[in-house]
Amino acid sequence: MKSLDQYPLAELKLIYTLLHEQLTRHMALMDSELLQDLQGLLQKRATADGVDVSLHAQWAAWLASA
Repeated sequence: MKSLDQYPLAELKLIYTLLHEQLTRHMALMDSELLQDLQGLLQKRATADGVDVSLHAQWAAWLASA
């Protein structure tokens, strides 16, 4: 089994975005360790790319980029 960091970044961004969009419909996702781990990995990568993940617009733009 692969660890999360071995998957393509574009795929991880898409999966995170789709899951995050479902939070209001599926509240159990709020407590999902997988979603939290995925978010943490993506935030580390975004920060390495110079993104201030505390600024929603920068974070959202980075997630939307290919």
